[in-house]
Amino acid sequence: MSEIADHRRPLRFGVLSHNTTPDLATLLAQAQRAEQLGYSTFLLPDHIGDQFATTLALARIAAATTHLRVGSYVFANDFRHPVMLAREVATLDVFTGGRFELGLGAGWMASEYQQCGIPFASPGVRIERLAESLQIIKALLAGERLSFSGRHYTIEGLALALQPQQRPYPPILVGGSGKRLLSLAAREATIVGFSPRTQTISVAGHMNQSLDIQDALAPALAEKLTWVRQAAGPRFASLELNLIVLEVILTAKRQQALTEIAARYGLSEQEVATTPYFLIGSSEEICTQLLHYRRQYYISYWVVWEEYMEALAPVIALLNTSSSP
Repeated sequence: MSEIADHRRPLRFGVLSHNTTPDLATLLAQAQRAEQLGYSTFLLPDHIGDQFATTLALARIAAATTHLRVGSYVFANDFRHPVMLAREVATLDVFTGGRFELGLGAGWMASEYQQCGIPFASPGVRIERLAESLQIIKALLAGERLSFSGRHYTIEGLALALQPQQRPYPPILVGGSGKRLLSLAAREATIVGFSPRTQTISVAGHMNQSLDIQDALAPALAEKLTWVRQAAGPRFASLELNLIVLEVILTAKRQQALTEIAARYGLSEQEVATTPYFLIGSSEEICTQLLHYRRQYYISYWVVWEEYMEALAPVIALLNTSSSP
């Protein structure tokens, strides 16, 4: 597949729920609404505290929907041994009828590590562990009998009898902001996710609260795309590129909204207008933005937080009506 063919990949959209409601009925209704609005995926983060357990909640959501795909966004690698995670992934994929997508990350919230008594290693060590986990998980899900000896994990002649429905394994999303992590994603994942770096890794709560907004601007994203293309080599054209949007503002007064957002974040209006992390304008204007960003950055898989699910829905409907390639 050529790169030109790649940026014609169909657009799809996901909803990322905070998963902080103690009410199962509310969570299921949210997922059912996402399915009704035409979203492709319903995603849950992986944090400790006030959230339902990610794997169990995803299984329940899949049972309450018909075609909506479900996924982790993302599992913290250090919280699970890769063999145990591979078994859970296989189980989820079977339980969901092949509708599961695995998002896996190196872990970023230091406060959770501290609360659980898990050493919070340097980024390099955490990414190194993630790289080993990806090798192990992919091999086991592909049906291999695995012997593996790494710096962090050792596997001796292990095979999983249970295999996922999607072959050789469900889609794997790895994302981040730094060159080392994005390069790993480019080499090993099927979906590469872009997100701005965090200013502090000890902030609890909504991830957006800790983001470095300068890292969400167009020049930073262009540099990250270069890292991914270089690391992926020939497999770049087969990668699906993903981005989590910071804000969606559906409005007939785009210029006014640009001014307000720029003032809030301490940015220029041009900076806000040219970054994919903000989708601002009418349904038609946002459609134009999405198609432009697909051509410019090859991004075809867009994720929004639950609070923007309804705002983006008219855009999805318009794109579906126009049968965008």
